[in-house]
Amino acid sequence: MTHVKIVEVGPRDGLQNEKHSISLATKLELIERLAAAGLRTIEAGAFVSPKWVPQMADSLQVLQALDLNAGIDYPVLVPNDKGLDAALEAGVREIAVFGAASEAFSQKNINASIAESLQRFESVMKRALAEGIKVRGYVSCVLGCPYEGDIAPYKVAEVARALYNMGCYEISLGDTIGVGTPNKVTAMLDAVSEAVPVAKLAGHFHDTYGMAIANIHTALQAGVRTFDSSVSGLGGCPYAKGASGNVATEDVVYLLHGLGYHTGVDLDKLADTAWFIAEALVREPGSRYAKARGLRS
Repeated sequence: MTHVKIVEVGPRDGLQNEKHSISLATKLELIERLAAAGLRTIEAGAFVSPKWVPQMADSLQVLQALDLNAGIDYPVLVPNDKGLDAALEAGVREIAVFGAASEAFSQKNINASIAESLQRFESVMKRALAEGIKVRGYVSCVLGCPYEGDIAPYKVAEVARALYNMGCYEISLGDTIGVGTPNKVTAMLDAVSEAVPVAKLAGHFHDTYGMAIANIHTALQAGVRTFDSSVSGLGGCPYAKGASGNVATEDVVYLLHGLGYHTGVDLDKLADTAWFIAEALVREPGSRYAKARGLRS
């Protein structure tokens, strides 16, 4: 049975976009429940400015409370050397850096061109790799940009190649605003897989227009075997009004199990976790599977 890796991004990429304040205790219980459900890679936080991302202000406390020797990877987002200093203090084993395939998106979000953003990562990458820390690369707006519209596949390939050549062990391709469709996914992956081996690629699909599951199925057919997802569909999309944001982990696992893939995830425990965090946020889960299954026992 072929294994598909799930990178659970709910505690970081999901919660950072939630307006409802989440306590440290709730974050830790969320992560513990996700681990108990069988997830082995769980984004635990981000060492970014608390002024811009207040939900991640307690990332150091989160990492200090976790058992980093328990056989679970807890990657954190690190945008610069200052963030890396904090990550090293926390004892992390893996970090993630972010690039974009859209010049306009890069300029508006970090006030730098794509080339400048990649230059900024060089110091972070060198230091992290010298410390034996794994580095994962993210590429945003691979299927569309809120400012530029469609993004040419070759632009995605260029950024992915640059991150891979810097030393990223894996490149996560993000449909940041969820505008992708299967044919666009195929064209993008055809281009990127010429620059980076498909075994080193991951899919990160948002579900703005309900296409995430279809896009994941397409990526599976292209050979991708790693996908990012967020329990209960946590996280909004600030660039598309009414967007549902990240695809829900429960829905992805349901698809994968139905196709005969192995994930190591207990779907019932995962659904319980979806209800747990939804109740903490005073709403229903953002996944079809959890809603169909009903309230946790």
